[in-house]
Amino acid sequence: MLQIAGVRKIVQVVVRDNNVDQALKALKKKMQREGLFREMKLRRSYEKPSERRAREKAEAVRRHRKLMRKRLEREGY
Repeated sequence: MLQIAGVRKIVQVVVRDNNVDQALKALKKKMQREGLFREMKLRRSYEKPSERRAREKAEAVRRHRKLMRKRLEREGY
């Protein structure tokens, strides 16, 4: 069971034909999609609230620019 930002999520992977390597690969992919690795990296050390706000703002700017690039590519403005 994983707990990310106060929300508990259950991540399950089925092992088929004793193929543990394939199950581990699937688990890693699910954890990547859930953002668990990123969360663990952020929680390794304390982040000041001002640094957190600056990081989140920079991430939002990055997301917006990416969205605009995709929209420009798709609509051809």
